[in-house]
Amino acid sequence: MYTGKRERPCCLCGNPDTAHRLDVPPRAVEAMKHSGRVAWRDILGDVSIYFCPSDWETVCDLVLETGMNPISRCNAAWADFDLREDFEALTNDVRSRQDHGAREAEMLADARETIAAFEDGEDIEKQHLVEARVIQWTMADFGVEGDAEATSP
Repeated sequence: MYTGKRERPCCLCGNPDTAHRLDVPPRAVEAMKHSGRVAWRDILGDVSIYFCPSDWETVCDLVLETGMNPISRCNAAWADFDLREDFEALTNDVRSRQDHGAREAEMLADARETIAAFEDGEDIEKQHLVEARVIQWTMADFGVEGDAEATSP
């Protein structure tokens, strides 16, 4: 079934055989390797990062056992995201910046809900728990802790 996302190689090793995908907020691109010239405010929608089966196990161990965020080791060149078209150069019209605040707040709230459910003893799928922790830690690294702060640059 087509989900609107192109399958990309593993963001850690480049292996084209991927088995797992995490969706993170656009701001997370700034924390990835080789993201230097990517303007996260021009990204439309979520950023998807893919992992091959062996790297997925490493990511799960890092997140669930060690408590480390793997996002800084992910290669932004292998992430899947859409950039808005740049017509500013053609039309001399300056558009306003993308406001990802609402989406970031929604993703952060979902992440907190997933983590709270896991801590309450609910059976949460490993992939959802890993994604929730990565989102929460990445947003905290950028100083986005709560819904009111989600709109800050």
